Amino acid sequence: MDISITWPERVPVMPLPGALLFPHALLPLHIFEPRYQEMLDHALREHRMFCVALIKPQRAQWISTDDFFHTAGLGLIRACVGRGDGTSNLILQGIHRVRFVAFEQNAPFPIAHIQRLESKANSSVETDALGMKVLDLYSKLKENGRQLPEKVDNYLSHLGDSEMLADLMAATFINDSLRRQQLLEELAVNQRLRLLIQYLREETGSAAA
Repeated sequence: MDISITWPERVPVMPLPGALLFPHALLPLHIFEPRYQEMLDHALREHRMFCVALIKPQRAQWISTDDFFHTAGLGLIRACVGRGDGTSNLILQGIHRVRFVAFEQNAPFPIAHIQRLESKANSSVETDALGMKVLDLYSKLKENGRQLPEKVDNYLSHLGDSEMLADLMAATFINDSLRRQQLLEELAVNQRLRLLIQYLREETGSAAA
């Protein structure tokens, strides 16, 4: 992404059930648990960044670092509004895929040493064709009333970045959290596009056939 930032070596982690953060996507969050209020304070003092990690579906909640996936989205706090009751509302912007390589602390919230994960992309006829197929499926979704925000929709219609397209579509339209996790972990852009097309067809049925 075209964001001038200093990449941290370690960041706080917020494990959540069902929620993932993709690069380019925006994730609104309401911070109310005391441990995550402390995590937010830590993030704001440091780099204004933290990771959102998916709690494994078979776990009712996370207790140890084994209870959530270690490939996650690193996010930058774009806006944060504190409330009188100590809770906060914030907008987190996904900026990169990362892998947790070690944990400096587990409680009250995890702090992980991270490795940035780079996508494997080749500008190719196949990539362009897969991207066009995703846009075609998105057009069918719009006909059925499912649409990205207007600014994003206008942007996508002129988008030549298939990687960004895949991430925004996965973040918005794929409902199954394990499928979204698979798309987050897939570094080969063409394979990510193929999986996205498959999942869009399966999850939306006739709307995107």
